[in-house]
Amino acid sequence: MHSHGHSQETTHRHSHAASEGHSHGTPEEDYSARRHSEAVVLDIGGDMGALIVHTDAGMLGVEVEISATGQDDRRTHKDVLEREINGRPAPTAVFDNIREGSYTLWVDDVARERDVVVTGGAISELDWSEVPLARR
Repeated sequence: MHSHGHSQETTHRHSHAASEGHSHGTPEEDYSARRHSEAVVLDIGGDMGALIVHTDAGMLGVEVEISATGQDDRRTHKDVLEREINGRPAPTAVFDNIREGSYTLWVDDVARERDVVVTGGAISELDWSEVPLARR
């Protein structure tokens, strides 16, 4: 007598992953659908605007200062950083959360550009990439 000890006990476990618990369409998703300039999240709206200065690669790391027109001694600054625009490296200085008005931009303590207008809720752009910087 051959006793075949094959007890066919194949248990099929169906693990049902709980698909509950994640909500669709959170308010944050609509927020991120706004146009982001070069993947930089800009804080603009109301009477606050933003200014993007495009420079040449020679200005990477350079501080660009900004002051309201007529207030040359009250400046804040941003560094020129490497960002990507349309897949190409683009050195830019991004000033966001700027109150609507007219501004002067400074490089190396020299007024590089005056009467730059920033409009609330909008992004102003300057292109310095074609203008070589006269460094002292």
